Amino acid sequence: MSETPVEPGPLEGLNLINIPIIDTHLHIWDIDHLNYPWLAGEPAINRTHMVADYREATRGIDIEKMVFLQCDPELAQCVDEAAWVTAQAQEDPRIAGIVAGAPLENGDAARDTIEALLAFPLLRGIRRITQGAADDECLQAGFIRGVQLLAEFDLSFDICIKGDAQFKNMIELVRKCPDVRFMLDHIGNPFIKQGIMQPWAGYIRDLAALPNTCCKVSGIVTEADRVNGTADDLRPYLEHVLENFGFDRVAFGGDWPVVTLAAPLRHWIETLWDMVGDYTDDERRRLFHGNALAFYRL
Repeated sequence: MSETPVEPGPLEGLNLINIPIIDTHLHIWDIDHLNYPWLAGEPAINRTHMVADYREATRGIDIEKMVFLQCDPELAQCVDEAAWVTAQAQEDPRIAGIVAGAPLENGDAARDTIEALLAFPLLRGIRRITQGAADDECLQAGFIRGVQLLAEFDLSFDICIKGDAQFKNMIELVRKCPDVRFMLDHIGNPFIKQGIMQPWAGYIRDLAALPNTCCKVSGIVTEADRVNGTADDLRPYLEHVLENFGFDRVAFGGDWPVVTLAAPLRHWIETLWDMVGDYTDDERRRLFHGNALAFYRL
């Protein structure tokens, strides 16, 4: 594959020329550089994915900037991951922000890691995935304190959860951290394949009622039926998010290359664009561009 950057352009057949996209959820990794234990369970993507591969996947799409989201390597490697991504941004300066991993469950002891991460100018936030942890992990005293620390450094927290109990508990965490800005990844990973709306829908309302929260419209195609799913399966969940968060607190995320477990990234972008086709140009611009600039301080 060529390492030469692809010149961005409009999506064929779609009027996206005047809406350059900010992708708030980019994953890249080199399995020969760092260790990602979770990839053993995902053989379809268990290989190196570099920014050149992302350029190929988005050929012809006007991606203006990307925010890198930590890819959950071994926890001891979280600073190494941020350093590696900083180097990748030299190749593609559209990587404009980094959301790194950190052991926030260590409470005040996480400060050393956070301060080490601050050496990287692109750092914008922290994500500590809890979807594989105990349901009450985020309500442990150490975890709460670790998240509260982020306010000192003007860093946001990306929420990555799975299941009703984790969603309920995470809302309580947000209430305990009013000075931290939160982004809910993948609209909370609802059970789209099963067509289940509750209690997810109620938790979305509760989270959206808290003013320091935003919602990332990402990852939903992988939660739907990956073989027979359609946009109609996704639409009720998207509409509920937009009804509660509005267009001022939502942001597009590609979730590449994880999204490819269900569909090419291009297909996800086209599907989402079609689903918001009846909204105004300004609303679509906020979803695909403007809100990301503000939340991640790009």
